Amino acid sequence: MTLKGNLHDFSITQLFNLVNLASKTGLLTVENNSKSSKIYFKKGKLIQAELDGDEPSLTSLLLEAGKISSGQADSVAQRARSQTDKELGLLLINSGYCNQRDIIRVVKDHILENVYPLFTWTKGSFFFDSNTSPPDEQITVMLNLENIIIEGTRRIKEWGQLKDDLPSLDVAIKFVDKPDARLRNVQLTVDEWRVISFVNPKNSVRQIAKACNMDEFQIRKTVYRLLQAGLVEIVRPKVKAPTQSAVSKPSRQEQTIAVPPPPKVDRGLLTRLIHKIKSIGE
Repeated sequence: MTLKGNLHDFSITQLFNLVNLASKTGLLTVENNSKSSKIYFKKGKLIQAELDGDEPSLTSLLLEAGKISSGQADSVAQRARSQTDKELGLLLINSGYCNQRDIIRVVKDHILENVYPLFTWTKGSFFFDSNTSPPDEQITVMLNLENIIIEGTRRIKEWGQLKDDLPSLDVAIKFVDKPDARLRNVQLTVDEWRVISFVNPKNSVRQIAKACNMDEFQIRKTVYRLLQAGLVEIVRPKVKAPTQSAVSKPSRQEQTIAVPPPPKVDRGLLTRLIHKIKSIGE
């Protein structure tokens, strides 16, 4: 079966429902402006997914998840001949660095991280080819689409609320001057700590998202939680407004210069903020 169209007429939810109900096998390619995704299915199950074509190695996923050390990752990489995920996985298990359950867990989490953002895509094109399978060297995991569709639908509703609460990503956030009692029992997630490390009135939320490699849904949700916790507040970025001549005709050199990553927050400021939080109610 070959199916193509655009997301305005056929949503990701509808596409996944079709694959699930018809127990289809193949590759669904979705493109949204400069972003692209490849999702592989087998008999109506999700088995692999790529987002923007830049896929980390299995050792990178395990290292990020804290399942192996950097030394163990280097050791396995040096011994691997082809550097494929299947070979790396076998070496990791045989070396006793991790087990099959660890590998399946990180691969599953990575697949879902690549799939869930697609539910917020409302524009773009898709193409389904029933004659394409994932590369043999990739590790696949069979995932039921029913639960993924339910979670994706929930995210669509949450996405609408997040866009209302934070309409623009071109604003900045800063730490509040006077933390209140809401901060006493705050438990920060890994994503929230990553965003906090870039909190600075000079950094727009869009810059922070790029520095943390987060999509719009992730950054909006993380900033929203920080706002609700009373940890940060929204401000306008402290940037000098460009003159008309500066924006009308950028030079060729200006067009090619990469925008530098936003500076990290002063650790002393973060330390003082934590002390303020601890002192609440004392």
